[in-house]
Amino acid sequence: MNILVTGGAGFIGSHIVDKLIDNEHNVIVVDNLSTGTINNVNKSANFIQGSIIDREFIESIISKYKPDCVIHHAAQIDVQRSIEDPTFDCDTNIRGTLNILNSCVKNNVSKIIYASSAAVYGNPNYLPIDENHSINPMSYYGISKFTPEMYIKVYSNMFDIKYTIFRYSNVYGPRQVSKGEGGVVSIFIDKMLMNQSPYIYGDGQQTRDFIYVKDIANANLLALSSADNCILNISSSTRVSINELFEYIRKLIGNNIGAIYKEKRKGDILHSVLDNNKAKECLRWAPQYDLLKGLEETACWFKQQMINKITF
Repeated sequence: MNILVTGGAGFIGSHIVDKLIDNEHNVIVVDNLSTGTINNVNKSANFIQGSIIDREFIESIISKYKPDCVIHHAAQIDVQRSIEDPTFDCDTNIRGTLNILNSCVKNNVSKIIYASSAAVYGNPNYLPIDENHSINPMSYYGISKFTPEMYIKVYSNMFDIKYTIFRYSNVYGPRQVSKGEGGVVSIFIDKMLMNQSPYIYGDGQQTRDFIYVKDIANANLLALSSADNCILNISSSTRVSINELFEYIRKLIGNNIGAIYKEKRKGDILHSVLDNNKAKECLRWAPQYDLLKGLEETACWFKQQMINKITF
């Protein structure tokens, strides 16, 4: 298949690109490199630098390459930035997705696979959270990830374009940035490798559902030929507290450094775990990595990056 991946130079998107190419698909990557890096992009992919906010640009790319499917991962993903600058958040996540949808319709793209987020659910009414749970985002980011879901469903009804919407839990793995609002796993590992104390916001008893990035990539591959017009949680369906996560990583790194506890941040949810049974049924997918296996691979990757920096 001919597949366009937006955000394909980023953390999650680049792993999806690798998986697609391993399975002999032709891949076009669009990324503005604001958070991604060219070094992440598979050499066998066709890379074009540009922004999904630029309507004429995205129209020209989709018109030229005529993808069978668009896997849409380009996004503003910083919860705190969404609170500080909701207009930028809206422009990227909502208007950018509309630009892609309009171009897909004009060029007869048959399917879009969209990366949404557990942030759309807000504070849970029950655990684990299934796809029928009420939508009540606590941040502008949650709003800007859910709004495209509604647009995608209406576009599907009006123009007969198929879709799969993934609501990811907390994704971690190699290539995740540890700067700013990077994932907690990458931040913890990076800090501890530099013998620095990472911050834990709140008391650390808050729980999250961590899913390894290679399991995410596999779900996207499977969605090319299944789960049409489905909304699916992609998660491990297991809960771990931030304090437990910190201890796991500390043992892997072999560091006795302690964490620094700071005030809870606005927009942070106390407990979150997603039910992945629908994905198992519709995709015939299941996570292949438990947390310890995924953390071990991730820590090894970060250690190698540090060695490379020292060497060069």
